[in-house]
Amino acid sequence: MKIEDYNRAVSMGMTRRRLLQTAAGIGGVAALGGLGLGGGMAFAQDNLRAEILKIPGVGAGSPTDADWQKVGEMCLGATRANVAEGEFAGVELTFMGLNNQNQHNVLFRGFLKAWETYTGAKINWVDLAQADYNARLQQSIATGTVDFDVIEMGAPFEGDTAGRGLLSEMPDWVKQQIDMDDYVGYLKAPVGTWDGKTYRISIDGDCHTFAYRKDYFDNADFKAAWTSEGNSGDFGVPATWQQVQATTKFLKGKKDPLTGLDAHGYLDPLKGWGGFGFYFLESRATAYAKHPDNAAWLFDPDTMKPYVNNPAFVRAIQDVMDVMPAQPADQINADPGTTAFQQFLAGTGSMISWWGDVGSNARTSDSSVVGDVVGFSILPGSDDVYNNATGQWDTLPSGPNYAPNMAYIGWGVYVMSRVDSDEKKHKAAWSCAAHLGGKDIALWMAAYPSGFQPYRNSQFNYPEWVAAGYDEAFVEDYLGSNLDSYNHPNAAIEPRIPGIFQYYSVAEDELAKGFAGQYKSAQETADAIAAAWEKITDQIGRDSQVKLYKASLGM
Repeated sequence: MKIEDYNRAVSMGMTRRRLLQTAAGIGGVAALGGLGLGGGMAFAQDNLRAEILKIPGVGAGSPTDADWQKVGEMCLGATRANVAEGEFAGVELTFMGLNNQNQHNVLFRGFLKAWETYTGAKINWVDLAQADYNARLQQSIATGTVDFDVIEMGAPFEGDTAGRGLLSEMPDWVKQQIDMDDYVGYLKAPVGTWDGKTYRISIDGDCHTFAYRKDYFDNADFKAAWTSEGNSGDFGVPATWQQVQATTKFLKGKKDPLTGLDAHGYLDPLKGWGGFGFYFLESRATAYAKHPDNAAWLFDPDTMKPYVNNPAFVRAIQDVMDVMPAQPADQINADPGTTAFQQFLAGTGSMISWWGDVGSNARTSDSSVVGDVVGFSILPGSDDVYNNATGQWDTLPSGPNYAPNMAYIGWGVYVMSRVDSDEKKHKAAWSCAAHLGGKDIALWMAAYPSGFQPYRNSQFNYPEWVAAGYDEAFVEDYLGSNLDSYNHPNAAIEPRIPGIFQYYSVAEDELAKGFAGQYKSAQETADAIAAAWEKITDQIGRDSQVKLYKASLGM
């Protein structure tokens, strides 16, 4: 689907559901980049998939360790087909991953309990907080002291690991067990590959989407106040970042319709998160910075000169600074985990950009109070977009520029090359990874709080979700926002280049200084980030970075 057609449809008021129905009617899989279209997919209601979705049941509260163990045992069939009982007796594997929000590794322990019992292998766990992850991985790489056999890792780190020969190539039997053909289009090769070899088992399909509170935008008092205070147009869900800004400023001083506490607009995380917090500044910037005529939006593809201090990124930084007075108290100490789990899902704020966790947690987590009032869409657009080629702002004839942020390209499970010399341990490590990357267990992880969002075509079979207890409109809204983002013709794709989190981490440091008033302006803040990025590029090697950056963008 062409960008101008997509944007024109949005500007005409076509809803996501109607847009998807129209695309399906004209051969939607081809029109939308090869993905299945939810309810239009003809899947058999497999009994196993239906049964695991009943554990513990939508609306029955947060899953427990007993639930994770039960799901893991029920999904063990593929392992039994490829591994004999007790085949890995005596093998010990070290698995490094996250323990954020009591998810990730915490769930993996439960999922792999039955696998350990059946195969005879033992897993030792290295649990890391999100803010500590990048430093721990980079230290292992830099010092040559990789002390883990299996790792939960995102595709952006492939340049630092596969590029250094640290990863084990995936065996063919694993590809068949996990059904890689089921991956959504943007997660297929070259993602997960390096020099033509496959290394990654996807367990996630990351992108940032826009979550909002419908009770705010349906509120009659807010609608009346919006008009009486002289704002233009009708009060409603913002479609552009310009509207997000106006709405956030408008809501300051008003009361939350659900809690009766102070109302807030868009929630910005102002504290760093080990490099991961930079994604949230990106999500404010992509509609300004990702021009439809240019695949590159972070660096100049010919020189690696940073774009991060161009007018588009400076505008995004200025936007954050302008609404800081409208943020909740002590927002300067709120990282992205705080904005999602302690604020938005708990009833503070009306808008947020986040990964799919907000959707899966909204209806299935004990901590959420917004499940009945939350809605989803792709990230807001912009009335204009910066053109790096001309140095001018362009207004597109098709309407606002949309550029969903494919933030992090999703978590995967990787096996380290240090196991390759031990045939038994090698097979055990890949069997462990394959169990976590199975097709059925993926459905459960997308439907319940896990830290992961849909990444397979088969996960967009809406009737499966409805049969499990999800409201149909909610499912179409939540899954649709992911589907629209994955398929968007102007999606901002993250480069898999060495050192990407070095760039992000130093950007967080400089942003924190800017938000704290240590720099005089948004431009000065952005210039500090750009100067630091130039040093990183020179340290890694500019010529090699240019080559890899172009390759990552398909240029």
